[in-house]
Amino acid sequence: MGKRIFSGMRPTGRLHLGHLAGALTNWVKLQDDNECFYCIVDWHALMSDYADSSKIKSNCKEVFLDWLAAGLDPEKATIFIQSHVPYHTELHLALSMVTPLGWLERNPTYKDQILNIQNKDLSTYAFLGYPVLMAADILLYKGEAVPVGEDQTAHLELTREIARRFNNFYGDIFPEPEGLFTETPKVPGTDGRKMSKSYGNSIDIADEPEVIWEKLRTMMTDPARERRKDPGDPAKCPVWDLHKVFNKNAAEKESLAEGCRTAGIGCVECKKSLYGHVMTLLEPIQQRRAYYETHGDEVTDILREGAKVAKEVAAKTMSEVVEAIGFVER
Repeated sequence: MGKRIFSGMRPTGRLHLGHLAGALTNWVKLQDDNECFYCIVDWHALMSDYADSSKIKSNCKEVFLDWLAAGLDPEKATIFIQSHVPYHTELHLALSMVTPLGWLERNPTYKDQILNIQNKDLSTYAFLGYPVLMAADILLYKGEAVPVGEDQTAHLELTREIARRFNNFYGDIFPEPEGLFTETPKVPGTDGRKMSKSYGNSIDIADEPEVIWEKLRTMMTDPARERRKDPGDPAKCPVWDLHKVFNKNAAEKESLAEGCRTAGIGCVECKKSLYGHVMTLLEPIQQRRAYYETHGDEVTDILREGAKVAKEVAAKTMSEVVEAIGFVER
């Protein structure tokens, strides 16, 4: 077995092609040769959605179905929900005792979200401290590596600093997790911006085929192609960015690119090709999702067993933490 790996995802509802290409495909590969813990971090969702938590439960279900559909295998990885393992919050409290306030206030993501998210009051103790809970999630399982994109470097480095500071006070308890910096493909949404549910531009993994086609059919392309006879530039076309991610046929891509530059093909033809490749990828995924949607007891059992395994590992870590701090033994 390779490294012990932890990764998590906030429950925001059904996942989209960006999640599939940017995270899930890599997670599926990692589970074959590593000891993987994959966690739906519902406490993190509460940090921003505390004023209305009504969707968190259903969102957890949607995310979990998409995980199983994408190929996460409970026989290979431990898959569970964060709140099902109470030790996450206990270690969060312990780590918060040693985390300097300045570290959190300098967090670039915190500053960015406070400035740009205007429809929610994020001026809370928990939101400022969410990197500490993130560190607890990873360190509770003594994660040696975390698959992250380059934009998450600051978060991971803060986890390493918190682990280092705790170890300096109480002994060598936690490893300093490494980043598995996987290339994050550019997955634009239907309006050309980064695919995101908050932008309303996503193509969801669970979308019906006719919905997917309609979203692709109306997707923006190179603005220079106002008419069928106008040549275009694939480098300026969001549809082409999706081809680069989901179309593995190099010869076809070369032909489509040339057709675009010379106006030999229209945008609809290019989109039809993309649709075919997307559906080839999604058909088996959607079939697995449909199976789990109708086997709720099996899904419940998977979550229960995942939490059981996670609790056993987490309990051992917390016993070491309690002993190292010097609390009365339980």
